[in-house]
Amino acid sequence: MAKQPDKGNQTIVKRVSRGHGDGGHGSAAWKVAFADFCLALLALFLVMWLMASRQAEHLQDLLKAAGGSLIDEGRGKVSMSLGGPRGSLIDRNPLPSNGDTLSKRAVSSGERDPAGPGEGMRLSKVHYESHADMVELAQVLAALGAEVGLSSNVRTIITPYGLRVLMHDTDKQGMFQRGSSAPNERFRRLLKNLGPLFEQIDNQLLIVGHTDSLQYADQSYTAFSNWTLSSERAMAARSYLLAGGMPTKSVLQVVGQADTAPINTDDTTASENRRIELLILTRGQAQSIARMFGAPTDTLPLLDGVSTSLPDSAALDELRGQLHNRDM
Repeated sequence: MAKQPDKGNQTIVKRVSRGHGDGGHGSAAWKVAFADFCLALLALFLVMWLMASRQAEHLQDLLKAAGGSLIDEGRGKVSMSLGGPRGSLIDRNPLPSNGDTLSKRAVSSGERDPAGPGEGMRLSKVHYESHADMVELAQVLAALGAEVGLSSNVRTIITPYGLRVLMHDTDKQGMFQRGSSAPNERFRRLLKNLGPLFEQIDNQLLIVGHTDSLQYADQSYTAFSNWTLSSERAMAARSYLLAGGMPTKSVLQVVGQADTAPINTDDTTASENRRIELLILTRGQAQSIARMFGAPTDTLPLLDGVSTSLPDSAALDELRGQLHNRDM
């Protein structure tokens, strides 16, 4: 008869295995996942910081150009003056004359600052009036345009009123960001380089902004339009001219004309219609424009044989009385 083993002396061995999901300290998978998460979070913060820095730089350029902020008008972001779309476009805090300006010593002595813009450019006189004067001025402006790589963007036309300077877009190169009043780097340099030129002459000028005929999607009267855009671009040009050293008294008017005066009438959407114009006025023309909008004097000749004068004060009082009686 077989002998049964003694159960009281039987040894039982139980083997327990731990899986990766049991939370054992021997596994490092959770550490790798946590490190990957931290690295991705750090990369996200770095990208956000770079985007914020770029946006701050863009905002600074806009504020320098037109004292504005950014609003979304449905066609990307455009700048708007502090006064709102229908507010004043006159810069109440013009930029100081610093940066690329000529030193006062150089202006008074008639010499150029060797480190300044337009090196070697010298003007023969202080006031430009005749056709020959305007030819000389046009040559200087063309040289300054070529100096910053914008020779194909700058055109000059001599008129009876003065020198008309057209700084326009081309199919290859624009002057402003599309839909924005922020000029690009080359146009900013050109405007600043023109500042010392106007610091040396006493001719006054008009600054006129123009757009093409493409319209904004929102056509309501309160919406951002080509009128606002052209006006703000003209104001931006004024600001950078001032930053280059142009005296504030040099500017007689800053005007936005939207798309009402295209230079390419066959294609009103053409690139050359997007432009800033400077009209450097003769003395007589500047006086005529100033008289049109200022307080009239006793007699103001406008054209040959045509003049306007102040009405008699007694006649004005009589007219006011008649209007008052009619309203009662």
